[in-house]
Amino acid sequence: MKTIPQILQDARTIAVVGLSDKPERASNEVAAYLQNAGYRIVPVNPALAGQTVLGETAYASLHEAAAALRADGIAIDVVDCFRKAADIPEIARDAIAVRAGALWMQLGIEHQGAADLASAAGLDVVMNHCMKIEHHHLRAALEQA
Repeated sequence: MKTIPQILQDARTIAVVGLSDKPERASNEVAAYLQNAGYRIVPVNPALAGQTVLGETAYASLHEAAAALRADGIAIDVVDCFRKAADIPEIARDAIAVRAGALWMQLGIEHQGAADLASAAGLDVVMNHCMKIEHHHLRAALEQA
């Protein structure tokens, strides 16, 4: 199981499930930050499918996003979840099915059953942590080293 810094250092492509097109929403702010930090952001939100969010095409599902990326030889490294805890088990099953590397539940989101399922399938799992905050900590630590 990778640590949070290892996940952040190894990841290149992050599917953001529940990404909003509204700049004032946390999902949009976090995704924009990660994009500016050099990650490829893949919006996953059925309400925005086919639209462009942060310069990237939004997909209705992780399956659609993974299929589109696979055509370019790209895999989803992290599935970053901005959905309520009750939605996480389905997202975890989808993350397993598309062979994502990690399942990341943002601040305030925890689902132990989904975490156990994803972990048993070989995914790294993070619960109740913000990718933006964790990346900021990592960058600060690397700058001090």
